[in-house]
Amino acid sequence: MPDKRLKEFANGHKEFRSVKFKENKNRFHELSKDGQNPKALFIGCSDSRVMPAMITNSGAGDLFIVRNIGNFVAPYQPNANYHATASAIEYAISVLELTDIIVCGHSDCGAIASLYKDIPKTDDNIHTIKWLELGEAPKKVAMMSPHKNNKKDLLKYTEKVSIIFQLENLMTYPAVKRRVKEGKVFLHGWYYDIKDGTIESYDDEAYEFKLLGDKE
Repeated sequence: MPDKRLKEFANGHKEFRSVKFKENKNRFHELSKDGQNPKALFIGCSDSRVMPAMITNSGAGDLFIVRNIGNFVAPYQPNANYHATASAIEYAISVLELTDIIVCGHSDCGAIASLYKDIPKTDDNIHTIKWLELGEAPKKVAMMSPHKNNKKDLLKYTEKVSIIFQLENLMTYPAVKRRVKEGKVFLHGWYYDIKDGTIESYDDEAYEFKLLGDKE
């Protein structure tokens, strides 16, 4: 089975080289020569069904992408530990000097669903269990809402609340906080619905998610 799957990827790469790469040869040449100048930092979930470039119709060089379990943003911690998402945020703001950060959650999120399951901690999942702690605060808020009596609605509500919490965690990063206050960086919370393909954007003035495009 692994060999068959890898063969599919190899054939796909062959098609990319012979079709898409040739069609965009000049673009790729410019990207290799001039370096990257993306338009936004996109923090999304590692879920294989969520494809940032596809859902935004973006091309090569448009998005600086970070993906992790649950599209979580850990609060700023000034220590010498390894912080993958944090380092990407710092690089995007301080080096690439991007002006927009998008945190994109999605429907049917496995990370959010896991918050409501009793998962035993083992040597095989120790990092995952620790990472999921970032979803506990959104879960507590969701459990105080009327949605707690309907599992489907509860999960969707938690997914959306989590996005707002991750935006707040972004503000714990000194460079992000400073540039947001200076009006040089803008934060966006998106919710992608896998089933119907829509994206809702969080409106922090109305305290609600609106179909992307209605607010901008």
